[in-house]
Amino acid sequence: MNRQKLRLLLPLGVAFLLLVLLMPRNAKFAYDYRKGRAWKYETLYAQFDFPIYKTDEQMREERANATEAAIPYYKFSDEIVSRNLRAAERLELGNLRSATVSEMRAIYQKGVMADEGSRRRNAEEPEVIYIQRDKRAVKSPTTEVYRLTEARARLLSDIAALSRVNVDSLFRAEGVYDLLVPNLLFDEQTTELVHAESTPVISPTSGYVNAGQLIVQEGEIVTGEIAQMLDSYKREFEANVGYLGPPALLLLGNVLIALAILVLLYLSIYFNNPRIFEDSRYPYLIVVFLLTALVTLILIRVNERYLMFVPFTLSALLLQAFMRNRVVVPVYVVSLLPLLIFSHDGPVLFVMFFVAGMVAVLSFRYFNRGWKQFVTALVTFAVLSVVYLGFRAADMVAGNVWRALLSLFIGSMLTVAGYPLTYLFERLFNLVSNSRLIELCDISNPLIRELEQKAPGTFQHSLQVMNMVDAAARAIGANADLVRAGALYHDIGKMTNPLCFIENESVVVREGAPKYHTGLSSEQSAKDIIRHMSDGVEIARKNHLPDTIIDFIRSHHGTTTTGFFYQQFLREGGDPARVDEFRYPGIKPVSKEQIILMLSDSVEAASRTLKEFTPEAYSAFVERIVAGKMDEGQFDRADITISELGTVKETLKQYLAQINHERIVYPKQKSK
Repeated sequence: MNRQKLRLLLPLGVAFLLLVLLMPRNAKFAYDYRKGRAWKYETLYAQFDFPIYKTDEQMREERANATEAAIPYYKFSDEIVSRNLRAAERLELGNLRSATVSEMRAIYQKGVMADEGSRRRNAEEPEVIYIQRDKRAVKSPTTEVYRLTEARARLLSDIAALSRVNVDSLFRAEGVYDLLVPNLLFDEQTTELVHAESTPVISPTSGYVNAGQLIVQEGEIVTGEIAQMLDSYKREFEANVGYLGPPALLLLGNVLIALAILVLLYLSIYFNNPRIFEDSRYPYLIVVFLLTALVTLILIRVNERYLMFVPFTLSALLLQAFMRNRVVVPVYVVSLLPLLIFSHDGPVLFVMFFVAGMVAVLSFRYFNRGWKQFVTALVTFAVLSVVYLGFRAADMVAGNVWRALLSLFIGSMLTVAGYPLTYLFERLFNLVSNSRLIELCDISNPLIRELEQKAPGTFQHSLQVMNMVDAAARAIGANADLVRAGALYHDIGKMTNPLCFIENESVVVREGAPKYHTGLSSEQSAKDIIRHMSDGVEIARKNHLPDTIIDFIRSHHGTTTTGFFYQQFLREGGDPARVDEFRYPGIKPVSKEQIILMLSDSVEAASRTLKEFTPEAYSAFVERIVAGKMDEGQFDRADITISELGTVKETLKQYLAQINHERIVYPKQKSK
């Protein structure tokens, strides 16, 4: 097996093994049903014994009933009794003071509770209570203690029988009623604790189904009772029974599913951009796919509720950072397939995250820097919420709505937190993101400043080419940032020997000094010219430029010849068979961006020789340049259509017309 095939198959093989290893070992419950709808499958009989589990609503109701039966605990406060009796002994009640204090002591001894003190929230009136006094709790009927209103009425009644005066007015005037307050204080914490220890355990089941028993018939409406049996059957099947066939057959099924997913992944790349197999984006793509698929499979094994926390949309953004949308969309879909296949709510989650991922890719084009990334996160959350609520309204997904929305919100925010992974992957796989392309296009970086100092003419040429390729790339929808960066660095090798190139002679060579190629043979001049490509690759690697930029250096001349010196060589009687000595050892351009740079570089360099500045002259000039490249076979591997090539030509013609437009000749000012 050659190295190229190994590079192609090894990542797929690793992905295949990991998928098979982490796929669920228990079979997924094969039936989809809803309460109130007809059973659309064959008549179902129980294959094994299983209990009927109570619903959450039934469990809550039983717990509520048990809570309502709790016996309340009260603490007897001796401090309240002593303080209030001492205060009563100091009241101006005349001969009624002794009887009043004695009666209050008797009432306090039995106990006084608040008028609503015997009720706990919405519970019924208890028949008995616990009274804790001196570290001992005694059960007492509620009829044996006073409520506050009853205690004050009893005090008034007993004292009024001993005197003819208006006792009620006297008590109010002296504040006797204010000294008769509840001395039985409700202890909620002790009540809950004792009740929890004494309450019998509530059984989670309410019946049993034997193996072979009918669960539901074909076409029968799924009632609440049948739905409860089906839920219990499904729960027992997935938790304790699972796959009932031979283990080898289950393994074979997982192998075939994993193989189908990876074949689909391979075809998604092959039909959209097969060149990805040849560069570092291929292993990166496999890593992003595996991260998405493996996190899905692991959480399905642990707890599916956590799936809504996963920022699946981050996978789409990680792919979009280094690839075109025509690759991002199918690969992202394939990455979500494990979610669709193995999750119970797979179809719902798949649609949610697919729609949100596509919207996130679109939104990120406009909100991708600094705090604006949170705008993308909020847009993603809004899309997820709308789609989820739609499925919820259609009764296609269950669970707590607020918990689900909170999970989706956290997952959307994690998209922002996880996006810096692009910078890590950028270094690990030597890729170039849109953010890095913008950094590379900054003409103030040290490498470009060095080019400006050593080869100022080449620097100006690169700036002109950068503007030309930008216009052409935008005209056909190519990656403008990528081709701008390629244009800025494509001639970086010329600063090793700047005097070899004519654009630097007028700036660097002093007047009267001999030109570089004076006295050199055509072969030597061509060799020195051609060398700027290998020098550029060496400088780029030394400065850790991405492979994508290095490909522009290697392809901007393709495999063309140094036309001027080759023709000079032929005029001198040279052998045409030695053409390879004058040919650039580069690579033919394969992408739209590389084609645009090759044409723009040639057009900008040759445009300085134009004698006429008319639309016809520009058109003929550009057509001649493009035809020459085509005759030399430079477009053989190019991923560009005839229509796109025509658009590029028209854009270059218009650009030449713009930079060479006529100007008004200003008259000289007369001197005073």
